[in-house]
Amino acid sequence: MTDIIIGGDAFRVALTPQGVSQIEFARPDEVRPTALTGLAALVARQLEEYLAGRRREFELPVDLSECTPFHRQVLETLAQVPWGHLVSYGELARRVGRPGAARAVGGAMAHNPVPILIPCHRVVRGDGSPGGFTSGLDWKRRLLRTEGIVY
Repeated sequence: MTDIIIGGDAFRVALTPQGVSQIEFARPDEVRPTALTGLAALVARQLEEYLAGRRREFELPVDLSECTPFHRQVLETLAQVPWGHLVSYGELARRVGRPGAARAVGGAMAHNPVPILIPCHRVVRGDGSPGGFTSGLDWKRRLLRTEGIVY
């Protein structure tokens, strides 16, 4: 894992030859940043730009090889939800051809290995409430505010 600090925010990022395979939110006192090169430096720069509101799309390779086929399908479909837009768990289930699988979609969101890059923060409940987020609702609300959505 590569430790990254952006402003006061800390992340742990795993990289494979295929791309970014994991992003974890961390506390700044838990990480030990080092000089970043290559893909790690590119990840840090693009995350910084996104968090500052200057980037709407990531241009990073993502490695979803550890995901099940259903999980990968859900994540790849979610990746198509544009910046500043929301989708419900039920709507995302319909988009992957499994209209009754909103809970399974929620499970896939709970195990998204690359949050922010694949924007699970853009998924909300059918009633419009924010739903969950593995790194906490404060992070979900912050990411949505970055995209102009206030929750």
